[in-house]
Amino acid sequence: MSGESNFETIVIGLGAMGSASLYQLAKKGNKVLGIDQFSPTHQMGSTHGDTRITRQAIGEGREFVPLSLRSYEIWDELEKKSGNKLLTITGGLILGNTAGNLLHGSSNFLQNTIDAAVEWNIPHKLFSAGELRRRFPQFHIEDSYIGYYEEKAGFLRPELCIQTQIDLAKQYGAQINLNEKVHQFIPVADRAVEVITDKGVYNARKVIISAGPWISHFFPEYAQLFKVYRQVLYWFDIQGSVTPFLPENFPIFILVGNGANGIYGFPAIDGPHGGIKVAFEEYSTETTPENINREISKEEISRAYHKYISKHLPTLKNKCLKAIACLYTQTTDSKFIIDTHHENSQIIIASPCSGHGFKHSAAIGEALSELAIDGKSHLNLDAFKVE
Repeated sequence: MSGESNFETIVIGLGAMGSASLYQLAKKGNKVLGIDQFSPTHQMGSTHGDTRITRQAIGEGREFVPLSLRSYEIWDELEKKSGNKLLTITGGLILGNTAGNLLHGSSNFLQNTIDAAVEWNIPHKLFSAGELRRRFPQFHIEDSYIGYYEEKAGFLRPELCIQTQIDLAKQYGAQINLNEKVHQFIPVADRAVEVITDKGVYNARKVIISAGPWISHFFPEYAQLFKVYRQVLYWFDIQGSVTPFLPENFPIFILVGNGANGIYGFPAIDGPHGGIKVAFEEYSTETTPENINREISKEEISRAYHKYISKHLPTLKNKCLKAIACLYTQTTDSKFIIDTHHENSQIIIASPCSGHGFKHSAAIGEALSELAIDGKSHLNLDAFKVE
C-alpha cells in the first residue's frame, strides 16, 4: 500500500463512469482515491474500441437527454483543460422503418429520437428514402426507410476520455492506485466504509462502485438485475476510394428496424488503413468477465458480413481488418442504475452500462460526485434508482 489510507471518497473502477467521478471529485477538492484492478485504459471491460457514438436526442427515453446535453458541455471543458481532442462532430444518421425499431429497451427508438429532438429543440433534419439515397449513397436504402439526421452527433475517443480524466484528477490531487484488486468493502460506522484490497486497507466516508461487468461481484443481492453479454466490434475494409467514408463525408450511423437489430457504425477515422467500424446489438451469448471468449472466429466474421454488412453497406469488402470482443452489462429494462445501497447510504452504485452509457458518462460522473459530497445531484436521477 502506498500513499494515504483515509479519504473522503473512494472510487472503485476507473472506466467511463469511474474516471469521470474521480475527475469531478478531485476538481471539487474532495480527498479521493481511485482504485482499478487493471491499468486503464485496457481491453478487459466495456470502454475500449477506439470510438463511441454520442448524440443529443436520446431515443432510449427523455430522462437521458439532460445527461447527454450536460456531457457535451463537460467534454468541451475537458478538451480545453487537456488540449486533447475527445469529441469529433460528424453528424449522426438514424435510419430505418417508422415502426418496430427496438433498441436499448426502447420499442420505437427512431420516433422517440425525433420526439426528443423536437421537445429539446435539438437541431435535426428528416429525410425520405429518396433523399437518403441522394445524400448518403454509401448505404443501401429501402423504400420504407426514413432518416433522422442530428447535426451535433459524432464520436468520442473512449480511451482518451478516460485517460484524460484520470490525468486531470491526478493534477487536482487524487490518489490513483492501479493494478490493485478490491476484495470487499465493509461499513464500519455511520460515516465510514472500509475497503480491503490485495494491497491494503482504506477508509472513506463514501464509496462509489463503478465496476462495470464486475458489479455483481460486489452486490450479489442485486445480481438478478444484471446480465453480462459478449459483443463484438468489427472493422471492415472499403471497396474503392476511402473518401466517401471519411469523417467529413460520412456520419456516425444507427440502423434500426427491418430485421436489423441495432447496427451501428463510424466513419473511417484512420483514413484508408483502418476500415469502417461496425457493430450489432446481439444478446445471444451471456457470459462473465472471467469466462468471455475473446477469440473471434472466421465463421463469426463471415456471418456478420453476410447477415448485416453486405445488405446495408454494399461498398464494404468481405475483409475484416480487426475484430475485438467487449462486454455489455445489461439491466432488465436497459436503463441505468445510479443509486445508494438500500442498506447503507455511504455506498453509491453506478452501473450505467446497458450498451449505451459512454455518451452520458461525463455528466454521470458529475452527478456521482454531487451524490458523494452533497447527498443529491442537480440532475434528476429518479429514473435510475434500484427498484
